[in-house]
Amino acid sequence: MWEYYGASEGGGTSIGPDEWLRKPGSVGRPYPGNEFRILDDEGNELPPGVSGRIWVRTAGSSFEYHNDPAKTARTYREGGWFSVGDVGYLDEDGYLFLTDRASDMVISGGVNIYPREIEDCLHQHPDVADCAVFGVPDDRWGESLVAVVQRRAGSTLGQAEVVEWVRTNLADYKKPRRVDFVDELPRDPNGKVVKRRLRERYLSSG
Repeated sequence: MWEYYGASEGGGTSIGPDEWLRKPGSVGRPYPGNEFRILDDEGNELPPGVSGRIWVRTAGSSFEYHNDPAKTARTYREGGWFSVGDVGYLDEDGYLFLTDRASDMVISGGVNIYPREIEDCLHQHPDVADCAVFGVPDDRWGESLVAVVQRRAGSTLGQAEVVEWVRTNLADYKKPRRVDFVDELPRDPNGKVVKRRLRERYLSSG
């Protein structure tokens, strides 16, 4: 099985089965004619293994968002580089690893936290069927993490166990400050969890 990563705006990577066994979790290296860079918020290039915004340059690629020149301008950098808002890192061999979407990043206590890393951690718990992690406003921390968890059938998994699982496997500041349990997570027609709906529920409830 081959895996591909890309966007309708252009750019892409691919990885084959033998490569993936050597680079588990990677989405591969760029197609011929594609270049990838990882930059921080100030536009500085980041070293291998450090996550930042993914920027792409492809031969002859040019696009505009319909009736949204401001978004188009934000998408491009000098030299023809563009970003669709994905976050990730390159390793020493040029293989790309995805971390999250920039729009999903949570800033809590001045620290950047990528919810996908916490979701990946929770998915490894035997009693978690699915989950979604996101940030909500917090008077003390700026934002705090909420984990909405769908238990496996018959599980009695509780909040303390979820928090301890994350704290044990990741840095302490990445543990959720609130854990709620649902029978089913909201999804779009393609089956993707719609975090926006979950986040809106918390914002509307205060």
